[in-house]
Amino acid sequence: MSAPLLTSLAEPRGDRPDALTLGGRACSREELLGAAGAVAARIAGAPVVAVRATPTAETVTAVVGALLAGVPVVPVPPDSGPAERDHILRDSKAALLLTGQAEDGAGQAAGPAAPVETVPVDLAERAAWSGPEPDPESTAFVLYTSGTTGAPKGALISRRAVAADLDALAGAWAWTAEDTLVHGLPLFHVHGLVLGVLGALRVGGRLVHTGRPTPAAYAAAGGSLYFGVPTVWHRVVQDPDAARALSAARLLVSGSAPLPAPVFRDLESLTGHRPVERYGMTETLITLSTRADGERRPGYVGAPLSGIRTRVAAEEGAEIGELQLTGPTLFDGYLNRPEATADSYTEDGWFRTGDIAAIEPDGFHRIVGRASTDLIKSGGYRIGAGEVENALLDHPAVREAAVVGAPHEDLGQQIVAYVVADGVTEAELIDFVAGQLSVHKRPRKVRFLEALPRNAMGKPQKKLLPPA
Repeated sequence: MSAPLLTSLAEPRGDRPDALTLGGRACSREELLGAAGAVAARIAGAPVVAVRATPTAETVTAVVGALLAGVPVVPVPPDSGPAERDHILRDSKAALLLTGQAEDGAGQAAGPAAPVETVPVDLAERAAWSGPEPDPESTAFVLYTSGTTGAPKGALISRRAVAADLDALAGAWAWTAEDTLVHGLPLFHVHGLVLGVLGALRVGGRLVHTGRPTPAAYAAAGGSLYFGVPTVWHRVVQDPDAARALSAARLLVSGSAPLPAPVFRDLESLTGHRPVERYGMTETLITLSTRADGERRPGYVGAPLSGIRTRVAAEEGAEIGELQLTGPTLFDGYLNRPEATADSYTEDGWFRTGDIAAIEPDGFHRIVGRASTDLIKSGGYRIGAGEVENALLDHPAVREAAVVGAPHEDLGQQIVAYVVADGVTEAELIDFVAGQLSVHKRPRKVRFLEALPRNAMGKPQKKLLPPA
């Protein structure tokens, strides 16, 4: 029989008053279990509940309470606009919206509002929960995708998939109850919520959520294990004193977007750590990672985690193609969208990630980018945008870079680079890339911007770039 999903709550031995700290508020596992038990008692039997996922103890209590009661959780981004929030609530058919007590009007939106009751979470409430451990095959989360190809879709994530992923990551990263995990990531994504909260609760380690993921907050937290997205790590290396303070940590982990090679090298120089990079999706959780005791290369996300198998579907003679995978961490389909679910799998049952990758002979994986935006076909060549972006970021004047393929009469597509840079010309950057990579991979045009459009996780949003 598998262990309960929230292992350290089922066996609260060795508890401490600051086992979890969120936004400066600390609590023990016993306190969390009591408050979450009160939530579980109030919502038991509900078909699904939404949680306004602020970076607070109330959010963690609401999520844990729902998981104790076996009620699927729908995290709702706290900054979502009325249309997005209404779509998530209506599509998921959430019966309740759990919020912090101080969040007046949480879940209320201008315009049409989904028929859902708002329920405040009171951290002072206590109740002993004695319900049975829910079925591992039951849904733990309905996680909504970013909606880049239409309205956001709800991915059904089972308790079994969450447990399998966290156990695989604990093995890969040597993550134990002795670790203090530090991060300041949003609690409505896999990275911040599933890994960053449930991971600590499953292994029994301490959690410090910094609120905002600032370099100063990370430096002051005194953790052994740190999670961050590339934007966070870029800001950390811009603050050398804060970066050096992380040298006492055991492991720095980067994910949710490719970590630029210059940031990788700066982290190593300032902290003494080569960061661990990993790869995953909402639908698959984390499937690839470098290891705590293994090699870590800039631009590579390592090898498959335990139980995961991968393959690249490439055209004959091509080194890169769509990454496809199978394993125990995959989702159970999109809510109420059987056609979309079917379309996401190959005929022989492998999940189609939509990401372009290459697999080295030693099994290391390199993610080139999304098939829809990052695979450029120019002059008969297949070019990964990520490789050109990393080359641009190696120029000392370039702070940010995004590369796309734009229609071209002769080449089919031409490489266009959008950069945030000072004191460098278009011609100089084109020549710089041509000197680092094959000449056919050089940008044909360079556009200078004040900043790249990014989402909450720091990923560049190429669909929002101005026309080439």
